[in-house]
Amino acid sequence: MQLHLLRNATLRLHYAGRTLLIDPMLGPVHTFRSLAGREENPTAPLPLPAEDAVRGLDGVIVSHLHPDHFDEVAARLLPRDLPLLCRSGDEAFFTGQGFTQVTPLTGPADWLGLTVQPTAGQHGTGPILDRMGEVTGFLLSAPDEPTLYWAGDTILYPPVLDVLRDARPDVVVTHSGGAALMDTPIIMDAAQTLDVLRAAPAARVVATHLGALDHCFTTRQDLRAAADAAGIAPERLLIPADNETLTLTR
Repeated sequence: MQLHLLRNATLRLHYAGRTLLIDPMLGPVHTFRSLAGREENPTAPLPLPAEDAVRGLDGVIVSHLHPDHFDEVAARLLPRDLPLLCRSGDEAFFTGQGFTQVTPLTGPADWLGLTVQPTAGQHGTGPILDRMGEVTGFLLSAPDEPTLYWAGDTILYPPVLDVLRDARPDVVVTHSGGAALMDTPIIMDAAQTLDVLRAAPAARVVATHLGALDHCFTTRQDLRAAADAAGIAPERLLIPADNETLTLTR
């Protein structure tokens, strides 16, 4: 398994012979509005040409329709006949965009020869939650590959802990940038990421969704410092830089 972080939550994942693009935000710096009044987004450049990000793909996975997970450049560049897996309820959007092989993830599915299962996510708490809408994560498995739990845009809440306990994933990808709106956390921060590590002591955690949006207040440096203070080794908490590729085995 090779996990190539492009930027924010956008990954190119090579898994069981398939190359997948996850949550593509491919536009240049300052493509869409500020979310925290600090700077227009994204705040970091895409580290390679957008055309290279969509080259050689077997499929694409989109967890939800916020612009930092599927933007106008991705919509323009992705081939319309590319298999696309999405949250149940978002399929009409993608068919309306002209995609012809859209699969809404309603339960465990065999997709491109991989087993994919949707997982619950909660994109905030209180009044902000209704504004954020529905999101999903997923569990990905295949013979001779690490089981991957991609938690998605969620805070740490009981259903996430249930997946960690019941599925015992080898690798967990968290969104750890501490994004907040109206002073309300909408994804994990450093403290919740450390709680994931404690809840899944046999897993390696890959922290993403850092350093590219103006409403993300946890930096890579913050997260590493918190992990060091908690005695968590860098081999257990991986914090890739943009354009870094990680090779992970079972």
